[in-house]
Amino acid sequence: MKSTVEQLSPTRVRINVEVPFDELKPSFDRAYRKLAQQVRIPGFRPGKAPARVLESRIGRAPVLDEVVNEAIPAKYGEAVTAGEVRPLGQPDIEVTKLEDGELLAFTAEVDVRPAIELPAFDGITVAVDDVEVTDEDVAKQLDELRARFGTLVGVERPVQQGDFVVVDLSATVGGEDVADARTTGLSYEVGSGQLVEGIDDALVGAAAGETRAFTTTLVAGEHAGKEAEVSVVVTSVKERQLPEADDEFAQLASEFDTLDELKADLRERLGRVKRMQQAMQARDKVLEALLEAAEVPLPEKVVESEVGVRKHDAVHPFDHDEARFAQWLESQGQTLEDFEKEAREDAERAVKTQLLLDAIADAEELGVTDQELTERIVYQAQRFGISPDEYVQRAQQAGQLGVIFADVRRGKALGVVVRQATVTDGSGATVDLSDLFGDEQGEPAAEAEARTEQE
Repeated sequence: MKSTVEQLSPTRVRINVEVPFDELKPSFDRAYRKLAQQVRIPGFRPGKAPARVLESRIGRAPVLDEVVNEAIPAKYGEAVTAGEVRPLGQPDIEVTKLEDGELLAFTAEVDVRPAIELPAFDGITVAVDDVEVTDEDVAKQLDELRARFGTLVGVERPVQQGDFVVVDLSATVGGEDVADARTTGLSYEVGSGQLVEGIDDALVGAAAGETRAFTTTLVAGEHAGKEAEVSVVVTSVKERQLPEADDEFAQLASEFDTLDELKADLRERLGRVKRMQQAMQARDKVLEALLEAAEVPLPEKVVESEVGVRKHDAVHPFDHDEARFAQWLESQGQTLEDFEKEAREDAERAVKTQLLLDAIADAEELGVTDQELTERIVYQAQRFGISPDEYVQRAQQAGQLGVIFADVRRGKALGVVVRQATVTDGSGATVDLSDLFGDEQGEPAAEAEARTEQE
């Protein structure tokens, strides 16, 4: 086999392959066996007809088609290896010559990883917020803790923000009842924003037994993107009464004996969380600086594929009805053109980030250990509320295990850059992030993020 590689652009190549027919003998043997199983020839058992008899019955063309279809993927793979090509996505293949008994020639055009000149990591400088825990922060945390031990008490007054109400809901679109929007006895915290837009404003000031109506745009279901008239009936109103913040509460809610000890612990925990948030801010800002400093040619077909994924995910809740999706966008003050422009910009940024971090991982010769991969799987499983085994099964079925591996490796690559960059806080002091981004091999940045969320 002979192959050559033509560089069509920084992100695309054409591979020219010529295969002599004597190298195709294994493919011919397999083709004859396969076709012999499919064709009934009198006097021969299935799969036992000789090649010349088989060809006399079905002709030469089906045999050649089978050989070409089987041989091209294998020969393409050999050419990619020989030419040290790093393809992105599937190739566009064209058979350019098929001389029976002599030669098979084809071309394969494919996007490839571009050569990227990496900037000096130690020349990157970013500023992040100070780590400061105020008395107000501690008081807010304490109130949230008290809320966990609060009790709901019925009140004889109109609804206020923060109240808990029990409501009955119904909705119509164009006078037609929306079945999946009808519910009774629904408990809801006013002001939480967990239901349809507009309900919080409608509920405030309503008394038990009162009915309020408002207009909103549905975001899911059969009528997604359409305006609906919603009716909400308040059946009860309760407020949450918090326990007194004193030593007795500290003993109830924690392992501490006094309120001062509890507050000190809350302050320490908040400090750790804010330090993690500072690290994540540094990570994001370093990535932004890295993207600005590096020139990364973008493979157009890879970008188009990423845009397609984003469009698919956006339209999916609307049963892939683009007209309904466009109507919903309009209700949000956005046009379809605005969405498509934003989707392309996001896709280009995502592809650039992946290519750049992959290049850094290659340059730093970074790998991924079984422990690191397991930690990411466990973290992702916790996010989705499923077991790690189930998460792995789903990832395997979707062909996403390679994506998980790549994400961990890219996280380590970004950790390498963060450790070498100069990070300062609001006062100009250098922030040491080495303990949050692992050793010189680089801890995946997501692990620090996971710890932040768990806190």
